[in-house]
Amino acid sequence: MAKAYSPGLQISQRVLHSSRRILPIPGDVLVQEGDRVTADQIVAQTFMPGDVTPINIANQISVAPSEVPHCMLIAAGDEVHVGDILARSNGIFGFFKSETRAKTAGTIESISHVTGQVILRGAPMPIQVCAYQAGRVKEVIPQQGVVIESEVAFLQGILGIGGEAFGTITFACQNKQEPLTAELLDESMRGKIVIGGARMTGKAVMRGIEIGVAAMISGGIDDEDLKEILGYDLGVAVTGSEHIGTTLIITEGFGDIAMADRTFNLLKEQEGAKAAVNGTTQIRAGVLRPEIVIPLDDRSSAGKETRQAVSAGILESGVPVRIIRDPYFGLLGQVGEMPTELRTLESGSLSRVLEVILDSGENVIVPRANVELIEG
Repeated sequence: MAKAYSPGLQISQRVLHSSRRILPIPGDVLVQEGDRVTADQIVAQTFMPGDVTPINIANQISVAPSEVPHCMLIAAGDEVHVGDILARSNGIFGFFKSETRAKTAGTIESISHVTGQVILRGAPMPIQVCAYQAGRVKEVIPQQGVVIESEVAFLQGILGIGGEAFGTITFACQNKQEPLTAELLDESMRGKIVIGGARMTGKAVMRGIEIGVAAMISGGIDDEDLKEILGYDLGVAVTGSEHIGTTLIITEGFGDIAMADRTFNLLKEQEGAKAAVNGTTQIRAGVLRPEIVIPLDDRSSAGKETRQAVSAGILESGVPVRIIRDPYFGLLGQVGEMPTELRTLESGSLSRVLEVILDSGENVIVPRANVELIEG
């Protein structure tokens, strides 16, 4: 049977999923191997060194750099507060003394007799890492973090805006063809993950931010709406660091595109469940896709899932795919025949193609590069 390789989009009803939660610098791990954790539980923390403020004491009190250590009223390692006197000159015959006060709080890190400068280090900034995924601590990495594992319903999207968010899944749209508009959002959705159907409008996003929804997920979005929300054109880079007040995940692409049946139905099954989402997207090397992680309890009826034979990005007859180029952009189907001979495209170029049996029953021929797998 003919095979090829293609990038894939994972949509799994039940899968064993692991998350590595690592600190940027060494710190303290607050949980132990085997512990059960919730999504918002802090599992590791550290303190980032504060900002450095150089103070030219020699200039401020008009003394030679070599005299600065003798003029200091506060020693290295001592804490200072705003307004504290740092140094005072001896003056002339005890008169005309000059002094300088701290303009920022911190700790005296060093006093130089060569430059006459004092280095003031600001208060350390706490950095905390939460579990993100509810589950069991599979591994503890000393001074770095943990690996958390659990069985989850796992879905990936096409594009995300914003970082990690947590909440309960609630539906604003009752079918996948319904656009997510501002009128469908209300105060009861504060702190929740709101699921739409087709295109989410710019006004709906602004309304969601106003209400305080944790995240919004829908099939598509208009490029102009996204530009208005962000205040700039989104470039080809990494998203996830935006701070717009909520997290957005687009499951299909740009335009008025309905959410895929499989995605919508899986989310509908989990309505009312707690979930975690991450809008981080990277479309260059080391692809990252926005994700929705829904932890499943041991009693979940979703435990027995019939999976398609999709592994390692193998494209073969019978696997579900999404077409990612016009004129069939966004349509779903299954791979039919995969002829090995090259075909001439409308552009005149030669390419290998495949047959896609669309959900509507129509058979279309597209280049193999124009599809992506929907992995389960």
